[in-house]
Amino acid sequence: MEANSRSTSGSPKDTDRRIGRRALLVGGAVTAVGTAVLARDELGRLWWRVPGVERPREDGEVDYRGARWVAASDANWRRADRPEDYSIDMVIVHVTQGSFEGAVRAFQDPGHQAAAHYVVGQDGRITQMIRELDVAYHAGNRAYNERSVGIEHAGFVDRPQDFTDAMYAASARLTAGICARYGIPVDRKHIIGHVEVPGTDHTDPGPHWDWDRYLKLVRRAKTALPSESPSGSSSASPSDGTGRSADSSSV
Repeated sequence: MEANSRSTSGSPKDTDRRIGRRALLVGGAVTAVGTAVLARDELGRLWWRVPGVERPREDGEVDYRGARWVAASDANWRRADRPEDYSIDMVIVHVTQGSFEGAVRAFQDPGHQAAAHYVVGQDGRITQMIRELDVAYHAGNRAYNERSVGIEHAGFVDRPQDFTDAMYAASARLTAGICARYGIPVDRKHIIGHVEVPGTDHTDPGPHWDWDRYLKLVRRAKTALPSESPSGSSSASPSDGTGRSADSSSV
């Protein structure tokens, strides 16, 4: 876990000009086909990209259908609109140095000043605590926070028995879905440990985390998924375990 990087200022990229060009293209298309249906559908997809307008959100919404939603304290993350304002090109693997329940409680505590997007248990259960849209304070490095999704794994770095088969399999499926959504390559440049973040003093996931095994599982899980666009849209079926959903049931 990490307990810094609490700045809330940012410099999201300018979207005004892009919206203007897209609106002109949409207007031309509507004129060409002689119907308002295209304009209505396109505006429905684009309205939240207008500056000052946020993407629609629902309480309890999760980005991975196998996850249970438990909200982190809003002191431990920053509201954003990724990947529109910050590109997501990295997954960062953490180890909690404690129990699953302890990590969830810590991320609900505003005094903790840190939280990851997900917590994975030794039994394979997954809790999502921050939307992938938003910037979690998990890496101890602002730039890495803005570009990454953080996944905590319950256990201790010096206890190889804590990294169970169920944990590896569940985490790999989760990471595969994230990589598919944002076009992240499945390699060690883009799926890294907390220890590899510049400026951090953390050692997780530690020497007992089996990177070769993990990446093989992620690649295998990713090949079973339908392709997803970087914006998060997907043709995924409800049974594939990925995609955006308001399902908050536990596994």
